[in-house]
Amino acid sequence: MIMLKLHVVTLTIVSFLFTLAIPFESRVLAMSKPAPEPTPKKTEGWLVPRELVESTDLKILWQFDLPLSGRESLDKLFIFGSRLCALSSRNFLSCLNRADGNVIFSGNIAPPGLPLAGIECFKDELITIVGNKFNEISIESGAQKASMPVSAGSTCPVVRNDDFFYIAGQDRRLHALKASNKVLAFNAAAENDSRITSVLADQDFVVFATDKGNVICIRADKPVKLWQFDAPAAAVPPIVRDANSLYFACRDTNIYRLNLSGDLVWKYQTQAILDTAPQVGARVLYQYIPDVGLIAINKETGKQIWQVDNGVGLLAESGDKAFVITKAGLLIAMDNVKAKQLYAVNIGKPVKFAVNSLDSKIYIADAEGRFACLEPVR
Repeated sequence: MIMLKLHVVTLTIVSFLFTLAIPFESRVLAMSKPAPEPTPKKTEGWLVPRELVESTDLKILWQFDLPLSGRESLDKLFIFGSRLCALSSRNFLSCLNRADGNVIFSGNIAPPGLPLAGIECFKDELITIVGNKFNEISIESGAQKASMPVSAGSTCPVVRNDDFFYIAGQDRRLHALKASNKVLAFNAAAENDSRITSVLADQDFVVFATDKGNVICIRADKPVKLWQFDAPAAAVPPIVRDANSLYFACRDTNIYRLNLSGDLVWKYQTQAILDTAPQVGARVLYQYIPDVGLIAINKETGKQIWQVDNGVGLLAESGDKAFVITKAGLLIAMDNVKAKQLYAVNIGKPVKFAVNSLDSKIYIADAEGRFACLEPVR
């Protein structure tokens, strides 16, 4: 194992990579969208026809139709606590109450075409980097709470704990900023100067992965290395924590489970080079495998339970039942104990989806902006 040291950067004016936030009055996201195209898209009917779910244990709770302009499409769905956030291809963000589908706020969080370095949530704040600007947005009102330039950019979503923000810069450094004033507290990096691709923050420690396969754990408040695990290839972001375990997919075709001391618990070899992170359920780990489908793995043993051909992800779990979605829009209920399919609902088109690890509600949407919430009722 190659042992890497952490580079500590002295906090001088010359080496200070971040400009302090300039105080300003909180402002609300723009509530108006860009000018619509001449022929706006129109959606009709239910995303999931009611007759298709009548013979299942699913119930349609609500549907919300997001008006999109002619060249705009729904891009991503996120679940943050009691909120469902939808981001369009033109950086228009809608935040809904996921219980009833009512809109909490909506507006552009960036000009169309400007890249976002992911969206994360800490307590009641959405955190993102738009271009080279770091933003905090209230998830309750859409009010922008802070904004500051980040000269080093970001290679993955920003994360935080109670005391610090952690930004993986394009300069291959992890920058820790004090949460109270956004002042740089310290920098850290792998000794091989590899690019940081994923960061996970706890109150006591921070774990970051690099494109060289290094998984490094440091103290949360200073650049002191606690342990390091070296995989043969790059870890696919993000690293996922579940209780006292860390899971990550690796481009060496394996899925890894580590404990919080950095020790390998098990690894599972798949049939392809992996390009997405695993999704963690109560007792099962779900992994998309390119050109294969979705597999379910027992978290304790590391053994495969079942495979859904062309499956792309987990929607939600209900007891021992897992709801998964395929590329073509087939919603499938799988029994994790008996390792068999229970039923399938053919939506008939590819859909966007959010992975819900909080309860059994299912959230899917089509490119035209129709959101549907379903829930098993028996």
